[in-house]
Amino acid sequence: MSAQKIIPNIWCDRNAEQAGAFYAEAFPGARSTVEARYPDTGLLDFQQQFAGEPLTVAVEIPEPRGTDSTRLTLINAGDEFAPNPSISFMVNFDPLMFDGDEAAARTRLDRLWGALSEGGRELMPLGEYPFSAHYGWVQDRFGVSWQLMLTDPSGEPRPFIVPSLMFSGAAQNRASEAIDFYTSVFDDAAAGGRFPYGAPTGPATADALMYGEFRVGGQWFAVMDSGVEQPFEFGCGVSLEVQCTDQAEIDRLWEALSAVPEAEQCGWLADRFGVSWQIVPADMAELMQRPDAYEHMMGMKKLVIADF
Repeated sequence: MSAQKIIPNIWCDRNAEQAGAFYAEAFPGARSTVEARYPDTGLLDFQQQFAGEPLTVAVEIPEPRGTDSTRLTLINAGDEFAPNPSISFMVNFDPLMFDGDEAAARTRLDRLWGALSEGGRELMPLGEYPFSAHYGWVQDRFGVSWQLMLTDPSGEPRPFIVPSLMFSGAAQNRASEAIDFYTSVFDDAAAGGRFPYGAPTGPATADALMYGEFRVGGQWFAVMDSGVEQPFEFGCGVSLEVQCTDQAEIDRLWEALSAVPEAEQCGWLADRFGVSWQIVPADMAELMQRPDAYEHMMGMKKLVIADF
């Protein structure tokens, strides 16, 4: 299995450990591990309450069959941000992952739906749709959105979990532009299918994408332009962390992606669509072991490896 270059990060309101345990129980074979803790010193005033507490929790979700898995990082912080459906996670139940047994795939989907729905909210009820014989969209108790789909085994294979970006508000009707932009910025990139609405649908124009997909850093992502007005936009609640091999890659991606100067902080940036990214060194965990590393990081905008 190749290393996952882009890791979705989910902002949690002081409950990252509980969220990690929830996902480890909901997804068979998943694991949740406290990866890093806040230091005891060098914290800003508003962070003092977190001294010694978990900072990040890593969740590894394996595919039903095979050796691949998807990693998510849960950020244990305050209530400054919260996830919303602008970035959700498609969970593809391909019967081929279950030795061709569609009934087994459907059963596993239903089981996960039950787990994620408990204490959550249905955004699209589980049922039959033109694009899937069995599909539903749910926002779980921690605010994270999941699209569960029984996929067609005759189609192009896709990973078990695919992050999905929904373009609304200021980013409405820009999903196709995003495909072109991201595939021009990242290595190991390619555009996938694009499926327009074909007729105006709510705020979506006829050319806007009902669905599209692309690959960057060797990973698949989905996009769509919202067909209804939405009360949310992209933000820091769900961000995309890019693990960079060296300072040159950090510099290149930072220059290409950053479009909102006031959003630049501690390796975080916002791009032209409002999507939040974290551009970090792949050996971040090692760098954070250096004396006063946390304090040094808090003073940076773009991360500079030599300054840790």
